Order: sequence, then C-alpha cells, then structure tokens
Amino acid sequence: MILSAAGRKMASPSGLRSIMEDIATTTANSVGERWLNLGVGNPAAIPEVTGTWQRLTGEALAADFAEVSCRYGASRGNQDLVEAVVRYFGERYGWDIGPGNVVVGPGSQLLCFIAAALFTGAGAPRPANLVLPMVPDYTGYQGLGLTPDGIVGVEAALHHDGDRSFGYRFDLAALNRRDDLGLLMLSSPGNPTGRSLTTAERDELIDIAAHRDVPLLIDHAYGEPFPGIGDGTAAPRPHDNVINCFTLSKAGLPGERIGFAVGPERYIGPMVSFVANAALHAPQLVQATVARALSSGTLDELVSTAIRPFYAQRRKTVEKLLFDTLPTDVAWRLHASQGGFFCWLSVDEPWFDDLAFYQALKRKRVFVVPGRHFFTDPSGGGPLGAHPRRCFRVSISAELTALTDGIGRMAQALAEAGRDGLAPADKGQPG
Repeated sequence: MILSAAGRKMASPSGLRSIMEDIATTTANSVGERWLNLGVGNPAAIPEVTGTWQRLTGEALAADFAEVSCRYGASRGNQDLVEAVVRYFGERYGWDIGPGNVVVGPGSQLLCFIAAALFTGAGAPRPANLVLPMVPDYTGYQGLGLTPDGIVGVEAALHHDGDRSFGYRFDLAALNRRDDLGLLMLSSPGNPTGRSLTTAERDELIDIAAHRDVPLLIDHAYGEPFPGIGDGTAAPRPHDNVINCFTLSKAGLPGERIGFAVGPERYIGPMVSFVANAALHAPQLVQATVARALSSGTLDELVSTAIRPFYAQRRKTVEKLLFDTLPTDVAWRLHASQGGFFCWLSVDEPWFDDLAFYQALKRKRVFVVPGRHFFTDPSGGGPLGAHPRRCFRVSISAELTALTDGIGRMAQALAEAGRDGLAPADKGQPG
C-alpha cells in the first residue's frame, strides 16, 4: 500500500495510543482480580450530571428529533446552538460577537485539527509550525496536522517548591526566538499538569501572537466557563488573534463529540468551510441538547452545584492519599495544580523510568500514563533533560476505591523500585 506523507503521518499510532490500546485490550480480556485503571481520561460518573444530560437529551429528542436528526444542517452549527453561544458569551463576559464568530464541530479535538491543518504546514510564505508554548501539554496535540515534523514544543522552566511540590513556568524568551510560528496552541487548565494560565500569561501569549500575526488557540476543555475545574484560571478573552475552543466532554458528554470555537471571522470562516468539506456538520441532536443547556442556565447550575464541587473535593482526597501513602524515602513530587482531572507526578531518582514503572505497575494490575508522551521531545536533549521520562499521570476521575487501592499498589511499586531498582522497560511492550 502506498501512503502519502500526510497519510503516513495520520496512519502512525502515537505512543500514548499504544498505551491506551494496551489498557483497553488487557482489561477487556482479563479474568480474576480486577484491573485498576488510573489512566482514564473520562469524566467521573456524577449522578446529577448524568441525569441532567439524560433529561435534556430526552427533551430534545421529543421536541426536535424530526428537525435535527432527520434533516441535514448548517456547517457552522445548528442555528439554535450558534445563537445560544452568542447570547451566552455576550451575557456572561460582555463579548461583542455574532454568528460569524462561531463554529460548531464534532468535538474540540477535530476543531484543533482543523486549525492546525489550516494555519500550519507547507505553502505558507514562511515556516509555519504548530508550536506548543509550554510542554508538557495535551499529548493529543501531537497528532494534529498533516505535516510530518510540523509540531514543536517549548520546554517549560522547572521549579521546585519544598520537598514534595514542583511546577512549570513559560519560557517566553525561547518562544520569542522561534521563527516558525504558524499556530500557537495550549490547554488551560493543562492536561496533564492542571496548571492554569494566569491573566498576565494569557495576555503575554496574545501579544506574541499579535506581533507575529498568527492565531493562538486556547483549549478550555477543563476550564472556564464549563466544566470550570480550575482555580485562578484566566477567563477567556476575545481578540483578533485568538481562537477560544470549548467542549462539553469534560462537563459530562465525552461520547457525543461536541465542541465549538469562538474567534475572529477571518479564522472561523475557513474553519466552517473545513467542517463542510470534511464532515458536513456536527451531530445535530446533541447540538439541540446543548442549546437547551446553555439557554436555560442549566449548564451553569450543573457546573456550580455538581461538577466543580465534586472535583474540588476529589482532588483534596486524592492528594491526601498520595501524601499519606507514597514512600517518604523516594524523591517524588506532585505538580502544584489549579484544576483539571489529573495528578502529575515526577520521581527525581536516577533509577526511575516512566515506561519501566508503567510495566511494573501493570504487573500489579494498575495502569497509569507514562509522562514522556506529553512532551514533543522526551529524549532528554532539551533543557529539562531526563525529566520527561521521570513523570507519570494519575486520573482523579477514576472510582475512589480504585484510586485508594491503586495508590497503595503504586506506593509498593515505588518502594520496591527504590530498594531493588526497576527492571528495564520491555521494548516489545507498548509505550
């Protein structure tokens, strides 16, 4: 079979995809003691959230099925949803936007892909790469775009806070030195770190984008206004160089693949055309459901009364488990988090390797996500050195019993590795 350069890029599974497939295959075929999956990216099963979406979907099904499911729709998005988005952001943030500033897509991941395909790659008058202003960041960004080697990341500046905490800072000087900016993209709060973009940092990134006249796409999957799982997160800001991307996945609808972007018409217009050419339009029944949630205020109520309190309490619980359970004689640190679904840990020991630890935990029937996949160059040649291979991600949205038991087994694995070392990662295993 002959594949084009773009075909080879899109047909190649990422390292993280191999991990996810390993988790799915292993757990599906298992017998005996259950597996504890602490790598899951799904939102937690919150009864109030599930019940509300089920009710709203039922209402949309009863009222709108013939119109939205039995007919084709507009590529920009269902009119009711587009108008609801315009009203919502006008009333909540005072944005002066219209329907021309909105595009609805089959998930925010696809909208990010569309932006990367439109604004990066060959054909631009100058080098135009997808640049991640801070890595680690969402590993899914590395699969975007059609150009091999067209995605680069700027490694963060690492800082320690006491014996058990660490964080990252933007290296804006390094970002400014790059001459290949085609599209800037980042998540806030970040996946995997939970780090929230401050207002000052947001504005500095906007200034860089404006100076280069390139788009800055800010992915609010975990942030404001929904699901709102973050403290001190900069509010979304409209700007002539900013595409703000939103999704309902982390607010309880990951399986429906629905998201939307808001930005200047010069960016949104081409994105609408891309949706028309690639998918015609996003699924319409869920658009009708989300329009009801936005227009009625139900989504805001769900965030304030159920989603945000759940994750705030869950994070406290999981962080206490980590501090109470992990061995004190191992140099592990927890990233200082302002939100999101994950705990991001590093182990500053010469014997630690994220893939070897993944396999050691797998032998204890526990899954986490190795850290290297969240960096564009985990080889150790960048400013962070071996740090990308000394991190791993734990989801706080797993069942609490699984978290409690899994963190206990994690502590055992770390203690054993500190005493006996880690067996080298099996090259035949995923990762």
